[in-house]
Amino acid sequence: MAEEDRMVKMEVDYSETVATVVPECETLAANGKLNEALEKLFLLEKQTRMAGDAISNSNVLVCVVGCCYKADDWPLLKENLTTLSKKRGHFKLAVTKMVQRACEMVPEVTDKTKKLELIEILRTVTEGKIYVENERARITKTLAEIYEKDDELEKAAKILQELQVETFGSMEKKEKVEFILEQMRLCYETKDYIRTSIISKKISTKYFDSKDTDELKMRYYRQMIDLNLHHKDYLAVSKNYHEIYTTPAVKENDEQWKEALQRVVIFLILSEYDNEQSDMLARVKADSNLSKIPYYQNVLTCFDTAELLNWSILKEVYSTHLKSKVGQATTPLDTEDNWEVLRKRVVEHNIRVIAKYYTRISLSHFASLLHLELKEAEDMLCKQVVKGTVTAKIDRLDGIVNFSKTRDTEEILNSWSGNLNSVMTLIGNCNHLITKERMVHQVN
Repeated sequence: MAEEDRMVKMEVDYSETVATVVPECETLAANGKLNEALEKLFLLEKQTRMAGDAISNSNVLVCVVGCCYKADDWPLLKENLTTLSKKRGHFKLAVTKMVQRACEMVPEVTDKTKKLELIEILRTVTEGKIYVENERARITKTLAEIYEKDDELEKAAKILQELQVETFGSMEKKEKVEFILEQMRLCYETKDYIRTSIISKKISTKYFDSKDTDELKMRYYRQMIDLNLHHKDYLAVSKNYHEIYTTPAVKENDEQWKEALQRVVIFLILSEYDNEQSDMLARVKADSNLSKIPYYQNVLTCFDTAELLNWSILKEVYSTHLKSKVGQATTPLDTEDNWEVLRKRVVEHNIRVIAKYYTRISLSHFASLLHLELKEAEDMLCKQVVKGTVTAKIDRLDGIVNFSKTRDTEEILNSWSGNLNSVMTLIGNCNHLITKERMVHQVN
C-alpha cells in the first residue's frame, strides 16, 4: 500500500496555530516578504503533516500557493506545487485542496503564457492521482479550449481524448456527458468520424430519460445527426430526429416539434426499405400530430400503400412543400443528391408493389410500369434481389421476369409429406363415416 493511502491518527491539533500563523504570513507576503512567509509556512506544514492534522495541513498548503500567486512569483508557485504534492506522507485531502485552489487561479490569469505554464504544471501534479481526477479533467478541458481558440483543433481533440471520464467514479453524470459531448464535437470537426462514433457509444441514452436533461439530449442527437448524415445512414438520422421530437421541451413549442417531425418523415422515406424501416414508418404514421402537417402525412401514406407511384407527379405535387424552409433551417431535400435518392426509393417501392401483384411479367412492361429505360429497370431489380427485398429471376431470352420463389428439394418434400398426411387423414375420416353408416343400417 502506498504511503499516501495509509490511515494516520491525528496526534496534535494545530488548528489554532494555523488560524494565527496563516494571516500573519499572508500579510508578510503582501508586504514583499514572501520568502520569510514561506519559511514559516513550510515549518508549520511539516509540523501538521507529522502530527497527522490533515485539515490544518490543507489550509497551510492553500496558503502557500495563494501567497505565491498574489506575489506574482510564478517560478516559486510552480516549484511549490510540484514539491508539496510529492512530500513524504502527504495527505490526499491537502493535495486536493491545494490543486483546487490552483485551479481557481487559472481563469484569473490574463497572460496566456503564464496560464499555459500553470495548466501544464497542474496536469503534471495531478497525473496518475485518482483523488484529483476531476480537477485534472477540468483543467485539461480548459487547455483544449485554449488550443481551439488558436485554431489547433487536432491538438485540442487529442488532448481531450486522453480523458476517460466515463470511468471517473466521483464525477457527476451530467458533467461526464458534457465532457463526452465535447470530445465528440472536436473529433467530428477534425474529421475523425470513426473515433466520434466510438466515443458516442460511451453515453447511455437512458440518461436522457432523467429530468433536466433536455439541453444535453438535444446536443447529443444533433451531433449524432451530423455523424449519421456523413455516413448517409438516413434511417438513423430519422430516429435521431424522432428522439428530438419526443423531447418535452420541443413538444411544448409548435414550430420546433413540427420541424422535427417533418424531418423524421423526410429521412424515413429517404432510408432503404427493411423490417426496421417498415416498423418505424408504421409507428410514425400512427402519430396523431402527423395530421397537423398534411402534406407530409400524404407523402408518408404514399410509401405505405401498395400502389405504384409516379415519380414525376410525386415531385410536382410535393416538391414545393418538401423544399420549403422549416423555421430558420432549410430541408434536406434542397440538395439534388437527396432528390436522386428519393427517386430511387420511389422506384424500389414500385418494384416491391409489382412483385406483390405479379408472378410473371415481361421485362418491357416491367420497365414501362417503373417509367425507366430497360437497362436501368433491370439494374434496379438486380440490386433489390441482391439485398433480399424481392425474389426474382430474369429470362433474358424470352424477356420475362419471374417473381415466384424457387423452392428447394427439402421444402418440396416437406410440402408433399404434409399433403400426403392430409389425404390420409381425410381417407381415415371417410372410412370411419362409412363404417358408422353400415352399423346404423344393420340395426335398422
